[in-house]
Amino acid sequence: MATVEPYATASGRRYRVRYRKPDHTQTTKRGFKTKKEADLFLASVELGKAAGTYIDPSHARMTVGAAGAAWLASQTHLKPSSVAVVESAWRLHVEPAWGRVPVGDVRHSDVQSWIARLSSGDGGNAKPKSPALVHRCFGVLAGILDAAVKDRRIPSNPGRGVGLPRKVSREHVYLSHQQVDQLARAAGEHATLLRVLAYTGLRWGEVSGLRVGDVDLDRRRITVSVNAVLVGGKVVVGTPKTHKRRAVPFPAFLGAPLAQLCADRPPSSLLFPDKSGGHLTTPTVRENSWFDKSLRHAELEPMTVHDLRHTAASLAVSAGANVKAVQRMLGHASAAMTLDTYSDLFDDDLDTVAARLDEAALRAGVVIDV
Repeated sequence: MATVEPYATASGRRYRVRYRKPDHTQTTKRGFKTKKEADLFLASVELGKAAGTYIDPSHARMTVGAAGAAWLASQTHLKPSSVAVVESAWRLHVEPAWGRVPVGDVRHSDVQSWIARLSSGDGGNAKPKSPALVHRCFGVLAGILDAAVKDRRIPSNPGRGVGLPRKVSREHVYLSHQQVDQLARAAGEHATLLRVLAYTGLRWGEVSGLRVGDVDLDRRRITVSVNAVLVGGKVVVGTPKTHKRRAVPFPAFLGAPLAQLCADRPPSSLLFPDKSGGHLTTPTVRENSWFDKSLRHAELEPMTVHDLRHTAASLAVSAGANVKAVQRMLGHASAAMTLDTYSDLFDDDLDTVAARLDEAALRAGVVIDV
């Protein structure tokens, strides 16, 4: 039978609750300053036992550090590049702040204060973190606490519902056909590589992983089946971002330069190898990178290699491609994702819809009297 009992301490009278857990073992919870607090705790215990939602208070003593290590080990579904990003956020920002805190002691207000410190730099030597990094750090902590909820260590996630800084989307860079040509001509030996990026929309890791056998010159298709990314200074080859193989079309004018690249080379050879025959790594935006030099020689504004993927989407839409075709070309998980990413490219479609409705109504002889 559960009981509430007073006991003496140097700080004054306190109360303890003795009760049986669902497994019938007896336990004690001490430290209540008033009998009312002790009674309320006991009532919550009995209610939880009756509803099947009881959580053993001792389970909440696990620290965020211990829970985080287990959570990180469980993220086997993530790609190596994503794991590296998550581990970095954990090691540099989450663990130092929360590692020693029991999961049961994490409070909503404390999480909100932590978010504010990350965003502002805390007024010390630490620099304010970007909204994207703050979101990533919060995502790691929230994931750990979600796992603690599922393990019945805490009843709910105290991090949910905190205010996060608004992400500021960087404007997409869209090159014209003429600008792509200028850039390719300025890139010398990398000309075909840049044209492939700008007209197929492949991610850098996808184009880095291409092999000669992936190019079908007759059907004008490039098969994307792997993704080669730099993780911890080493190239890791895995599946594409969406884990799906896809065939991407390329325009006829790329046939000749691709044929020249593939000539007299075995199907297993990398299509765009580096000077040592290995996978190309992403060129940086530093002045000494070949990509930056190409931009300056072409007299173009600074941009990233990934902007060529945006350019491919823009050129495809301007050529009449619908959202579904662009989705398949880019390898997006859904057409909704394509629309969310490139909604500005499809604005003109609204005018086209209205114009075609006018034409159809006119052909049908519809006249509205006013």
